[in-house]
Amino acid sequence: MLEKIKEESIWKRLTETKLPIVLYGMGNGADMIIDVLDSLGVGFSDIFASDEFVRGHSFHGKKVLRYSQICEKYDDFIILMTFAVRDEGTLERVRKMNEEHELLAPTVPIAGKGLFTLGFVSEHEREFDEAYEMLADEKSRKAFIDVLNFKISGKIGYLFDCLTEKSEVYEQILKLTENEIIADLGAYDGDTIREFLEHTNGKYKKIYAFEPDGKNFKKLKEKTEGKENIVYLNAAAWDKDETLFFENKAGRNSRQGASGVQVRAAALDSVTDEVTFIKMDVEGAEAKALMGAENLIKRCRPKLYVCAYHRNEDAFYLPKMIKSFCPDYEIYYRHHPYIPAWESNFYCVCKDGNADE
Repeated sequence: MLEKIKEESIWKRLTETKLPIVLYGMGNGADMIIDVLDSLGVGFSDIFASDEFVRGHSFHGKKVLRYSQICEKYDDFIILMTFAVRDEGTLERVRKMNEEHELLAPTVPIAGKGLFTLGFVSEHEREFDEAYEMLADEKSRKAFIDVLNFKISGKIGYLFDCLTEKSEVYEQILKLTENEIIADLGAYDGDTIREFLEHTNGKYKKIYAFEPDGKNFKKLKEKTEGKENIVYLNAAAWDKDETLFFENKAGRNSRQGASGVQVRAAALDSVTDEVTFIKMDVEGAEAKALMGAENLIKRCRPKLYVCAYHRNEDAFYLPKMIKSFCPDYEIYYRHHPYIPAWESNFYCVCKDGNADE
């Protein structure tokens, strides 16, 4: 695996540069990146935001500027992108900035600990090699290596080079039908349910929608109102039925914590005995959710859509687990338009269809 890595660490680059470092964006992502910079003894010179968000305010003691003001202030500089983006307009804006100045997008863990570095890949080289060999096609293998190089270097060109539109996955890999029994683990506000139904003519047999966050759960029910045969579970997908604590905040990234709101957790195996398609976007609990669906996966061999970016180890641990449940799975890896490497997912289908005859 190491011979496929072409880049040096983003953090090494930042500790060695003589150029001013400017942050693009505010919020939790910027806070996390500043914490890493502080731990490395690296400072930043300024911060800017997209023009529509500049209102004369400050962040971490620095006045928030416009990009044009940064360009006037410095001849050259390194941009650190500190927020996540998926909309086409902002992606194009970022692409243009990257042509004008060096732009890097650090990867900080959504769940778990530790940075994704060349040292991490070296430590787990055998596991990464095994995961790479499990992938079903050359497009998967290219995307896998491109995402590794991005996570180590922060260079966004790697992500642009391996983009796949989600519609291609539905049409060429998952091939959903009008008779799917769907388990949507991490249903958020129903966004992926709407995505599924775009590819099934709005038809399905049944949907099990898991969402642990109370506010998101309310939105989920509101935005799917009127649809039949949806079983709503205000619960986290887990390996067994129990009570967990979740951070007391709404949003797509609501996740388990050491304290907060008590939330029901449930194993998919305890909810249904039949499923044809499982989607997992559970903020770092994908391994737990897979264990909670082990019996269904072994017996029904459903199509799988499993997010692969929340934990550093997800890229090699999750496909190994899936193959251990059912060696017949063909595993595809795709990255969809997003910076950083969120929306990098495993898509799995059995070679001879879904359930055993």
